[in-house]
Amino acid sequence: MTHTYATEVKLFNKWSFDDIQVDDISLEDYIAVKPKFAQFVPHTAGRFQAKRFKKAQCPIVERLTNSIMMHGRNNGKKIMAVRIVKHAFEIVNLLTDENPIQQLVNAAINASPREDSTRIGSGGVVRRQAVDVSPMRRINQALYLITQGARAAAFRNVKTIAECLADEIINAAKGS
Repeated sequence: MTHTYATEVKLFNKWSFDDIQVDDISLEDYIAVKPKFAQFVPHTAGRFQAKRFKKAQCPIVERLTNSIMMHGRNNGKKIMAVRIVKHAFEIVNLLTDENPIQQLVNAAINASPREDSTRIGSGGVVRRQAVDVSPMRRINQALYLITQGARAAAFRNVKTIAECLADEIINAAKGS
């Protein structure tokens, strides 16, 4: 009986982490897609909240998976979230013929805000002040917005959450 083992780490045994490019130089350190962060399944059970900025080492696909596990009824259901991400990546691959990990990276870069406003209060008068957004918050916000859009599109709709997530990723990657 011969056993075959994987020689390289591919996400869901399909998509390679080798040729993934992060085009935005400021977000390079906060999007973990280098072969060092490669994994077969986005489910490491790592303690990425234990220390400040440790979640920057969490692979971007797992962060997307964790972001899907929101809104009460989905809390803690990570295997369901992994299945949704897997189906969404297969749809992205079918529609674009590209590596879905690369599409997710492009989507995170395009969906992230570069500028935000904060409240400045002085003497009882509250004004809004424009501020730049840190790279970590840009990625957090982008993943949150992508999953939020997919969740809102799938709610009370015939389309599944995986189809809606695939649409969000493709549209954000295109910049539309």
